[in-house]
Amino acid sequence: MKLNLQDIPRVKTISKEVFIRDYFKPQKPVVIEQFIEDWPAYSKWNLEFIKQIAGDKIVPLYDDRPVNYKDGFNEPHAQMKMSDYIDLLKREPTKLRIFLWNVLKEVPQLQKDFTFPDFGLKLMKGLPMLFFGGSNSHTFMHYDIDLANIFHFHFEGKKKCILFDQEQNNYLYKIPYSLIVREDINFANPDFEKWPALEKAKGWECELNHGEVLYMPEGYWHYMRYITPGFSMSLRAVARHPKTLGHAIYNLFFMRTLDTIMRRVKGQKWIDWKNKKAITNTNKYIQ
Repeated sequence: MKLNLQDIPRVKTISKEVFIRDYFKPQKPVVIEQFIEDWPAYSKWNLEFIKQIAGDKIVPLYDDRPVNYKDGFNEPHAQMKMSDYIDLLKREPTKLRIFLWNVLKEVPQLQKDFTFPDFGLKLMKGLPMLFFGGSNSHTFMHYDIDLANIFHFHFEGKKKCILFDQEQNNYLYKIPYSLIVREDINFANPDFEKWPALEKAKGWECELNHGEVLYMPEGYWHYMRYITPGFSMSLRAVARHPKTLGHAIYNLFFMRTLDTIMRRVKGQKWIDWKNKKAITNTNKYIQ
């Protein structure tokens, strides 16, 4: 049995008027295949180029270990020189990924290779983030704390993406006071006997290739698995729908603060309670 996923629509290119009408307003994802072919990045950006231009940078690395109460928010699990990391990606599979690496801050000259496209939304120009991964490495199923509109530009290789909207929360084993679901769910090959509510979840899927852009609407859950070594850049726009914006403010100013305090006070017992609560909360909707 497989997850109930439909293919994300694909278009060759798109105008901002069509994008706003057909995808932003109804909050539906889309893959745009030929939108950045005029960017220098389209022909220049690959792992070897990044190694040459940023090889001496020390980069934060993350793997798929379970959350520990001692972990800070987005605290890396390891660090490595970019040149060594790219050599590792090319040499062998690794779970280590780069997550939220700010292009403008770390390698400002890379900004010359791309422009901020006009999708009809105001993009946050100070936050272009890069993400790297090796063969079969993956993220946990999660959504972003600010529930932003995300434009995800992929470079080199192939990447599998699975999305769910917030209406599917009841079936995903969502961890309370968190941005993730149960970390022991394998979304590439889910065990429906262990996680039966997943059968009711309805989502989207696609494979991204070099130069393609995935639009993820506000607050969408996303799971990313690198089929081959590669990297992506995300540009984002603030949530515009009032309900979503209110949820983002709650996350930023209450939920994250409460979670931090409870980790300090309760330690691992807080993490364990949240993991158990994810199951009991979800089991209510299996019937």
